[in-house]
Amino acid sequence: MSKSKIEWTEKTWNPVTGCDKVSKGCKFCYAEVMAKRLKAMKNPRYLNGFKLTLHEDKIDEPRRWRKGRVVFVNSMSDLFHKDVPLEFIQKVFKTMNETPQHIYQILTKRSERLAEISHKLNWTDNIWMGVSVEDAEVLNRMDDLKKCGAKTKFISAEPLLGALNNMDLSGIHWVIVGGESGFKARPMEKDWVIDIKNQCDEQNVTFFFKQWGGENKKKAGNLLDGQKYEAFPNNLKLNK
Repeated sequence: MSKSKIEWTEKTWNPVTGCDKVSKGCKFCYAEVMAKRLKAMKNPRYLNGFKLTLHEDKIDEPRRWRKGRVVFVNSMSDLFHKDVPLEFIQKVFKTMNETPQHIYQILTKRSERLAEISHKLNWTDNIWMGVSVEDAEVLNRMDDLKKCGAKTKFISAEPLLGALNNMDLSGIHWVIVGGESGFKARPMEKDWVIDIKNQCDEQNVTFFFKQWGGENKKKAGNLLDGQKYEAFPNNLKLNK
């Protein structure tokens, strides 16, 4: 388990590594860059680079963690990738089901498969399910998310690449917004962020603003009109 610098989680757990691109949000994938770096460093988990790889020996890892943590599942992949067998996903879920001391956050861009197999998974209360929605072209992912059995559902609008107007956030508990970071980061408009925050306020959905991003994300910071917005659903508090 790796301590995470991601602002909305505490640790990462990667029983799957590697992925491939499915939409605009994938263009400058941080996980792909990191995987190439780890391969060059001869990390045994990344001998395949960013090719999808299953790590059976990682499935039971959270059972050894006594202290409860907020865990981002597959920060380096997508659990609902078409090439991850259902049986493997079910094993990952079994571990999550049987370690209720942890809260697990799963994020996917493959919402169609999530909706397709959701009824074959055991959605205990400690499993939060989210989808990436970077622009209006992929808003349908939110509809698929609503069909799944997770008790807590969230949207990650990161990198936010366009306006998300008039969203129906019924059944959604949390929205994370963030700008793309890095040398070639695509710009995020303030009006897009404000509009999403207003929609969350109007529909009683928890709002989290992660960052403005850009070439120097630390300098750009995460203040929105002079304030930080780092709320979590269910009154969750991180142990950062």
